[in-house]
Amino acid sequence: MAAEQRKLLEQLMGGPQTSRAAQLSLTDSKVCRSFLVGTCPHDLFTNTKQDLGSCPKVHAEALKTEYESLPEPARQKYGFENDYLRDLQKYIDECNRRIDTAQRRLEKTPDEIRQTHVLLKAISDLGATVNAGLAEVRVLGELGEVSRAYEEFFRARQAAQAKAERERELKALSDTSGPSGHQKLQVCDVCGAYLSRLDNDRRLADHFYGKMHLGYAQMRKTYDTLSKELRGGRGGGGGRQPLPMQDESMRGDDGGYGGDGGWKGGPRGPRRGGYGGRSGRSFRSGW
Repeated sequence: MAAEQRKLLEQLMGGPQTSRAAQLSLTDSKVCRSFLVGTCPHDLFTNTKQDLGSCPKVHAEALKTEYESLPEPARQKYGFENDYLRDLQKYIDECNRRIDTAQRRLEKTPDEIRQTHVLLKAISDLGATVNAGLAEVRVLGELGEVSRAYEEFFRARQAAQAKAERERELKALSDTSGPSGHQKLQVCDVCGAYLSRLDNDRRLADHFYGKMHLGYAQMRKTYDTLSKELRGGRGGGGGRQPLPMQDESMRGDDGGYGGDGGWKGGPRGPRRGGYGGRSGRSFRSGW
């Protein structure tokens, strides 16, 4: 916070940052091209668990204004948007790796998988025993063997009770397996934070409107928009649409549930559909 205030003060008073920027051109390697084109990733996560620190390159509003005032052909000639895309890709890939790691942590251990297979086999065998016993009871009843039919029915009932017990054990194992345990955790597929099915709507809203989640959501949306524009060549017409800028509703904290963890599935690269667009309501409906 102090560094940001000092930086702002230097800019207002024409200090080192302003003087340095005045000596730089758009093509200078010291200038942050991500800042010129859109929003630098370093500015998205300040004061969150994914704070990237200050950007090592210069953020100069004058150069950003100069770049934005250029005609479209001139901007394309610089190729800064390709650099911006690669920068976003790097941070998205890193987030995706954290998501994959966090997801694996929620999976069952080898011992839990073994216990599950044992219980499933026991339930299947006991079910077969019950069906066979009941069939035997019907045959013995038709033959008038009442005493033997009763004994067979008693054994079938015991097998049914044992089957019900194994089914309860299987359910308990499923509910408590993995590090997620009784909290029933799931990984957010936008930012990688852990979410709980037991969270109330307020807590979910704190996450989905928190700075870290919105930062990654913006990053994914910008990547998706820009990559489509570059692939399409933009064609003719009235020029490109402006890239998404930072959401004014971003708060000073991440509002997440626990998250420096690494939402599951999806292809590599810009996966998870760019911008998740999730809310507390859609999250709950997905369980």
